[in-house]
Amino acid sequence: MNSARAILSLLALLAGRAATADELFSSPNFAGWEFIASPTTAITTVCHWQPDGSLAIAGRPVGYLVTTTSYKNYRLHAEWRWPNQPGNSGILVHISSGPLDRAWPRCLQVQLKNKNAGDLLPMAGAAFAEKLSTAPGTKPALVSHGAADSENPVGAWNSCDLTCRDGQIQVTINGVLQNKVTQLNPAEGRIGFQLEGVPFELRNVRLNRFD
Repeated sequence: MNSARAILSLLALLAGRAATADELFSSPNFAGWEFIASPTTAITTVCHWQPDGSLAIAGRPVGYLVTTTSYKNYRLHAEWRWPNQPGNSGILVHISSGPLDRAWPRCLQVQLKNKNAGDLLPMAGAAFAEKLSTAPGTKPALVSHGAADSENPVGAWNSCDLTCRDGQIQVTINGVLQNKVTQLNPAEGRIGFQLEGVPFELRNVRLNRFD
């Protein structure tokens, strides 16, 4: 009986953990985040809260929002949209120190670029096991998303769910599994969002830790 109760208690604890998510943009003044760009630019000049609770992100200057905390083994949910015109952005995971690739740090990028959402590419010396290819009309070597485009029309909200666990990343766009890569290097780090010239909006950026 005691053993059965212990198992039930453990299951309840695990269920509670699975249901608990950290809202990464939870502070009015963006505590826990910084903006990296050249020249140095205050984060409050590129982000502002909207009446509906979503976050408007300026497209310029080119740079990236980044957490001040490093993460390993988690599930990240983020929703984004292009309010006016389609553009280019990406979710950067496992951001680590090292030489830059132009403006970008050592990390893995999950592409949010219009019509390319779900592509995965290593940046600034990061790596994974899967073979890279060059997509038609693009220069970066990457692993293209595997299913048909699952993005919503411009102006509508999209969702991206990333499962980063034990050196792997799995990418789902609007509920469609689009990519998976393994043997990540680095396998942990900070989380960021790119600014690449076109304004976009974010909401419901939530993280569940596995450990």
